[in-house]
Amino acid sequence: EVQLVESGGGLVQPGGSLRLSCTVSGFTFSNYNMRWVRQAPGKGLEWVSTISNGGRTTTYASSVKGRFTISRDNAKNTLYLEMNSLQPEDTAVYYCAQPGTPPVGQGTQVTVSS
Repeated sequence: EVQLVESGGGLVQPGGSLRLSCTVSGFTFSNYNMRWVRQAPGKGLEWVSTISNGGRTTTYASSVKGRFTISRDNAKNTLYLEMNSLQPEDTAVYYCAQPGTPPVGQGTQVTVSS
């Protein structure tokens, strides 16, 4: 059974930082590109970032480029998203997923507010 468990969200002030984690099981993590997506209140899913299976290639949405960093540890079956300079518009539930597949985890809530 494929499982993806996101964690690390929380309430942070504008300008703050958070590090999200996604621990996976049920498939060979190192064989797959992975992505982060988010869903803001009342909106659809928005792609945030993708990383290649080996971690060498990363891409970002223009809205987060320069502020967020995606990474992975294949030995730990874990995907990360380092988020800096957070803004209220980053408020959303964040999910990890394989590209082309819908999120299956519960997500982790990130709230940016003063």
